[in-house]
Amino acid sequence: MSAPAPLWRVRAARGEDLPAILDLARRTGGGFTNLPADAAALARRLDWSGRSFARDQDVPHNELYLLVLEDVASTRIAGTAMLFSRVGSEWPFYSYKLCTLKQTSRELGRNFSTQFLSLTSDFDGASEVGGLFLHPDCRSGGLGRLLARARYLFIASHRARFGRRVIAELRGVMDDAGNSPFWDALGRQFFGMSFPEADQFNAINGNQFIADLMPKHPVYTALLPEAARAAIGQPHASGRAALALLEAEGFVFDNYIDIFDGGPTVCAEIDQLRCVRMAQVAEVGALADDAAALAAPPSLVASGTLGDFQAFISPVGADGALPAAIAGPLGLAIGTRIIHAPA
Repeated sequence: MSAPAPLWRVRAARGEDLPAILDLARRTGGGFTNLPADAAALARRLDWSGRSFARDQDVPHNELYLLVLEDVASTRIAGTAMLFSRVGSEWPFYSYKLCTLKQTSRELGRNFSTQFLSLTSDFDGASEVGGLFLHPDCRSGGLGRLLARARYLFIASHRARFGRRVIAELRGVMDDAGNSPFWDALGRQFFGMSFPEADQFNAINGNQFIADLMPKHPVYTALLPEAARAAIGQPHASGRAALALLEAEGFVFDNYIDIFDGGPTVCAEIDQLRCVRMAQVAEVGALADDAAALAAPPSLVASGTLGDFQAFISPVGADGALPAAIAGPLGLAIGTRIIHAPA
């Protein structure tokens, strides 16, 4: 008889998760600002997250909610995901907007379209999802989708703690050595740092130095090398699946890019996200011995609030029934409040 499949859940991170999260951070390969491979920086993020979960005011201010993917039986942690309640609270949240200037020369009888990058803080006040990273051994079986979409059920369960819009920044194009052609062509000229150095500094200290040193005038893309132009708005090869998940949820690319590596920044109205729109609140009405008896497709399900939040995949019967083999290990009983959406 084959062993039962592992039961995975996404839960709120805790301080004791630091070693496992640090191990994941060291596997990212760089360019992953929200998950720096630095124990002290990660400890500060865990502390920030803990204070955010404990905060009793349901108004977005400057919270970080850090979630982890856990095998319930072994307690192995295999992934991370993050939510930021409101970006731009402490200093402006900078992006480049790719714009087009059209000009006409009557003497030459020609029209010209010129692209340029404009430094903006258009997303100040928006919420952000980020920090999504999955252990290479676990990138199958829908675990990435569970980890990514659990964030939207967290938002649906705590709607007042988030803004009107939500954004996601995707890592941009880099070479095998971790260098960014976009940064090398632009940022390096003003900061005197390699991309890995600037990325590490930003991850640990924040991006206020961008405000101090980044040129405020538009940058004409025609003046950039071809490799840098080709990287504008393109995700890292490892981020294409994440971009597809975001687009399926309702995010769109509106010509905003990351100021460091030129990767795409996508945005959406929170209340129009697929998971948020389709979320339903219920109570566990019964515990079924056989999941097949529920005659229901798998759903994304969450229970608990704030630090007790957990999300998992399970069929949900018409009366809120859950399989006992799932509900039991997760501590769910008849009458427990759940929220669920199509998987």
